[in-house]
Amino acid sequence: MSKMNGAEAVVKMLQLNGVKHIFGLCGDTSLPFYDALARLDHGIDHILTRDERSAGYMADGYARVTGKVGVCEGPSGGGATYLLPALVEANESSVAVLGITSDVSVVSRGKYPLTELDQQSLYRPLTKWNTTIDLASQIPGAIRGAFRAMTTGKPGSAHICLPYDIQKHEVDAQDIWAQPQHATFPSMRSCAAQPDIEQAAEKLVASRAPVIICGGGVVLSSACQQLEALAVSLKAPVCTTVSGKGSLADEHPLNAGVVGTNGGVLATREVVQQADLVLFIGCRAGSTTTEHWKFPDSKAFVIHIDADPMVVGANYRTEIGLVGDALLTLTALNEAIAPQLNQRVDGAADGYAIVQKAHAEKNRFLQNWPNRTIRLSSPSASSTHLTVFCLPKPLWWPTQARLALIFRRISTHHRQVATLSPTVHMVHWVLPWRPEWVRHLVGPTPWWYR
Repeated sequence: MSKMNGAEAVVKMLQLNGVKHIFGLCGDTSLPFYDALARLDHGIDHILTRDERSAGYMADGYARVTGKVGVCEGPSGGGATYLLPALVEANESSVAVLGITSDVSVVSRGKYPLTELDQQSLYRPLTKWNTTIDLASQIPGAIRGAFRAMTTGKPGSAHICLPYDIQKHEVDAQDIWAQPQHATFPSMRSCAAQPDIEQAAEKLVASRAPVIICGGGVVLSSACQQLEALAVSLKAPVCTTVSGKGSLADEHPLNAGVVGTNGGVLATREVVQQADLVLFIGCRAGSTTTEHWKFPDSKAFVIHIDADPMVVGANYRTEIGLVGDALLTLTALNEAIAPQLNQRVDGAADGYAIVQKAHAEKNRFLQNWPNRTIRLSSPSASSTHLTVFCLPKPLWWPTQARLALIFRRISTHHRQVATLSPTVHMVHWVLPWRPEWVRHLVGPTPWWYR
């Protein structure tokens, strides 16, 4: 076949890039693409979803589990807007997801056709790579560019806008080829510079109490075994971000648990506080992980491993920046550390004991405050009972000013509120059954769900 139409070219390019599953649903501007999927022998399964948002998140989950690029598609207009949230999530989480949205015909632009939308402007600031195809001959290069961008360097999401008439125009079959390495992510990995790795090894061996903080980059890079080897050799506690859960098995004696404002507790904060060296791996050291850059504080000795050079040194003065893939860099770091382990400083902290103490404190805390969640129920059609069991002050608990504001708002409705004081442990609210009031009280993200 020397010639094919644009829709067939898209299917063939996806096939050559190793795509086996596509998630999405049809619209009128997507019909040529669906026709090509039905006619061609490509080995791709299309999973029909009820909603474009579901398609996007299914592709995200598929990519995280398989290490292959997740592909989702949807029609023009509202379909393009519904696909966007999942691509934003994938991009922020460094997950390779391709969103393909059909669009009105190129010749119809500016004539107010139904579902016309400037998709390229919509997706530009929220994806790693984004384009609108104006000529059928651009299709092969656009798809190669999307896969290259999604899988190399810091992985992320990409978007291709595919107009209806372009799907019917001819494409030269000789332009249909793909780079095999771009079928999975991260691809074309790079390792940090060897002199930097050797310097980092010396500092880690010389440190008295190193702590490792891992983000999702360790999991995405499949560097979990290398992380465990490093932690065990240094007897260093390992803390994770929420995205980094799974970097080290939860039951591992060196896993201290999640740190930061979303999931961290005082016990894990203390693990970070006692460190004389902090090694960040595959995380951005953002506000959530570091409790607004307080733990570790600005005086900490920081070594940072990340594939994205823009992350290293963004939030902390970084003594040694290791820009490279977590798997390759940790492998090289372990090789550099192994001959020096007999030079470990006397009196180095025992990470096993530190983690054991943190777990004991956390368990004791939870046992003393078993009713730590807020219960929302509707015992009758006329009232909502919200029973609030307050902790002494976990990391996420609202400030006293925030509590006072909530109580002032409740006071305009029926209420039974215990006296507000800094030591309040239980508050029982009764107010009429109006969900909009509940949303008004706590905002779009209820803090009892955190």
